[in-house]
Amino acid sequence: MIKLILTGVWICVLTLGSVYFSMQMAAAPRVDDEAAARAAAMELVKGGQATIPVISDGAVKGYFLTRLSYTANKELAAKQVLPINEALTDELYSLLVGERLIDVSKLDRFDVDAFRTRVREGLNKRFGDEVIDEVLVEQIDYIAKVEVGVKPTRKGTAIVRSESGGEAPSSEASGH
Repeated sequence: MIKLILTGVWICVLTLGSVYFSMQMAAAPRVDDEAAARAAAMELVKGGQATIPVISDGAVKGYFLTRLSYTANKELAAKQVLPINEALTDELYSLLVGERLIDVSKLDRFDVDAFRTRVREGLNKRFGDEVIDEVLVEQIDYIAKVEVGVKPTRKGTAIVRSESGGEAPSSEASGH
């Protein structure tokens, strides 16, 4: 009879322990108020597509087709004079044409995380504050000019010439 009573007590203790453990696990998770406030201050902004030429030896060799989105601080973004999408396009031109961050002969070595970081840091430096939190890459494609099949119809007009000699830019180049 004592074995039966001890068995009943043992089953009650196990049941109470499992119910207590289940209730602790089912309790609402603790919310990090700081992280929640930071996430509420951010907004996702989809960027437009940009076609950026790859220039080598004075000629266009191909094009980068890029589409980046970003998360930005709503309040800080609203204070910016320069629209963020235009600043993003300018930053892409600076990195891809000016600094040649992506070497088309070594595309297999392209570091997407480093690219995102450079774009974010460049934009935040330009804005003077931490406006951009994260850069999201939607698309980066390279198309060689040969694949596009575009043939030039006329020679371009020089817009800037060296000081050693040459004429002033023509009115055709400025579009007037």
